[in-house]
Amino acid sequence: MSLVETIRQWDEGVVAADKKDWPAALQLFCDIQEPNSKIYFNIGCLCLINGDLNATEKAFDNSICKDEHLAVAFFQRGITFYKKQKYEEALRDFQKTFQELRGNQLIDYKLLGLWYKLYACEVLHNVALAHAQLNEWEKAEENLLKALNLKTEAKHSHIDRALGSILKHKLFDLVELPMGELFRPNKHHVAQLEKKDYLGKAKVVASVVHQDAFSGFAPLQPQVQSAPPRPKTPEKLRALEGEPHRVCYEFFPETAKELSLLPGNIVFVLQKGDDNWATVIFNGKKGLVPYNYLQPVEMTLRSKKEQETDQIEDIPEPPQNEPPERPAEKLYWTFLLQEGEQKELKTCMIKVHFTYTVTIRVKTGLSYTDLLEQVCKKLQHPPRGIILRYKKNSSSEKTCLDESEMEIAWSQAQKGRITLWCELTENKENLSKDLTQLVALHCYKATQPEDLEFQAGDIITLLSK
Repeated sequence: MSLVETIRQWDEGVVAADKKDWPAALQLFCDIQEPNSKIYFNIGCLCLINGDLNATEKAFDNSICKDEHLAVAFFQRGITFYKKQKYEEALRDFQKTFQELRGNQLIDYKLLGLWYKLYACEVLHNVALAHAQLNEWEKAEENLLKALNLKTEAKHSHIDRALGSILKHKLFDLVELPMGELFRPNKHHVAQLEKKDYLGKAKVVASVVHQDAFSGFAPLQPQVQSAPPRPKTPEKLRALEGEPHRVCYEFFPETAKELSLLPGNIVFVLQKGDDNWATVIFNGKKGLVPYNYLQPVEMTLRSKKEQETDQIEDIPEPPQNEPPERPAEKLYWTFLLQEGEQKELKTCMIKVHFTYTVTIRVKTGLSYTDLLEQVCKKLQHPPRGIILRYKKNSSSEKTCLDESEMEIAWSQAQKGRITLWCELTENKENLSKDLTQLVALHCYKATQPEDLEFQAGDIITLLSK
């Protein structure tokens, strides 16, 4: 049997099992020639559902022979031995299952096609039950205490109930694989089973024959020879606006309004100011550069070789004049008319470091209460529990800002700027009390690595919706 036929029959067997048609699913799996360990495992699970324990034991034996490290096969064979009342054999298989976990708390078989997680605490639960059947109550209690330390989820509360039963020398329920859980073939391999028509059906698009109904490949048609392309005449390359200039010297910006340029860059000058600073566009960015760093050029569609020759021959001399002073930044003023006099109040830019950084512009000399109100409005956070800090006198330590520190803080404003740090004094545990808690009504199995898997009755805290 080919690999394609094996995957197709494997998929048909899984589909029949999903419909609870156990005999049909078992027949499909048994008809597969040279089955692997996963298919033998599926046969064993279906025989266990039908109650044929001898066939179940044989199928899991074959699965283990194909893969000696398939822990879930040892687990299922141990359950089979337990139901056949072979408690010593069941104990050995459960202990072998725990060894194959290799110190891990669980094995997730999702990547192998089985939607099941084998937990170490559940394996130890069955080990303790086998010891209890053999009247080894102390060993049963020892394994259950070990299982309690390996609990990872709330659904494992049955281990606590089992420990209570052991203390009373009573038996408890066996942990089993859910009915109908089987190894499934790779979905990408199943998708490749469908035939795809990559070429499609040919149809006549154009034909020299009148009313041609031929649906095959049409004969070659005579090609029309077009005239040779007309050579393009050189034309000036211009930007949408501005005059092209070449950068002669490297320029390092010192403010956000200036652009970083290298010799040979082509910029487009939008405006030249009286202070010898030019507003240019370079790579879609607009900024300021000294005009004496630029040289007007006339760009034409010439060969690259000619342009390189011009660049070598026309190297300009370095500028003799000193670079101009940087344009002063505009200060924002607010004019208030009061008692017939005109007073001007300077505004200040406040940078606030929170979980993110924001900037606001406020009037100089505001009180602490008004400043806190402006900051909370920008952060969209209530004033309760917020503390503002600043660095006093260029110190590395941050000082708590209040009404008594406002005058000092305003006096330290440099170039109309102050940096503040915003902190929360409330405990995160108190903030978490406002979060909504929900109770899961149904079980959910994760389908993606980032999904959260839970069982019915679990308490879930809602962080966002």
